[in-house]
Amino acid sequence: MSLNDADFQNEFTPTYSLGHLTLLGCSIPELIYIASRTGYDAVSPRLITTGTGGEFSYSPIEKDIIQATRNALEITGVQVNDIELASISTKHDISSYERVIELGANLGAKNLISSAWTTEKNDQNFIIDQFSTICEISKKYELHVALEFPTFSRLSKLQEAVDIVEKANQSNGGILIDTLYMHMSRVNSSELDDLPPEWFKFIQVCDVAPGIPDYRQGMIDIARNARLYPGEGCIDFSDILQRLPPVDYCIELPNKNRVAELGFEEHARRCLQSTKKTFENVTDKITTS
Repeated sequence: MSLNDADFQNEFTPTYSLGHLTLLGCSIPELIYIASRTGYDAVSPRLITTGTGGEFSYSPIEKDIIQATRNALEITGVQVNDIELASISTKHDISSYERVIELGANLGAKNLISSAWTTEKNDQNFIIDQFSTICEISKKYELHVALEFPTFSRLSKLQEAVDIVEKANQSNGGILIDTLYMHMSRVNSSELDDLPPEWFKFIQVCDVAPGIPDYRQGMIDIARNARLYPGEGCIDFSDILQRLPPVDYCIELPNKNRVAELGFEEHARRCLQSTKKTFENVTDKITTS
């Protein structure tokens, strides 16, 4: 799926979306207003909560919050790129997600993120069945479902996620690339070469320091509290992007220390500035190589 120069010279203009995990303590309306003030095109709200530490304490589907969210989108013109998180586990009733999926579609979302958090290693058929159901529900609302492979989740490798998507064989199913997990899972970018381009609608972007923790909690701590601005770490973005079709960018960059130092808004602004600067250089590198 390597791209030639023409692919990067077409008229595709990527959308830059502010991921909710970047400012996880924010309400969704606040996330939208911050995104607008700091130059983002879109947001990626967490409509299905996970109980992650630091997560906002209210229900994002309360009537008042939904109305405030609609108002914020209308006032700012900010779009909704994707919603999360449709978790697959024995603790979740997949059918309960439909209400939120419908809401996300009504807010303008084009994509839904899913990931697997089961504890058994021989449950591939269960995951395939659950992912297929999520896709079938989402299809009614014209949402693409992007299966993620967090290094500390049940599907910790790109190929494991690929196997699920292939066997589910859903027209709206695909893969979500998070640049952090490409690094932590030691994925060789060449693994992307033979995958269907229609699987990829957007990617999640951050950088990370060299080295990979050898224990699960260490990886979780980095993923939720210590991601870096693009250009600060070791990720070779050009090696990833040249193997993908044109995609939108969701900046998922939680950094506890930066938020404490800079506040939500300035952290969001620097996330976007560093990403655009780095990706402009990456695009130039690809088109001149």
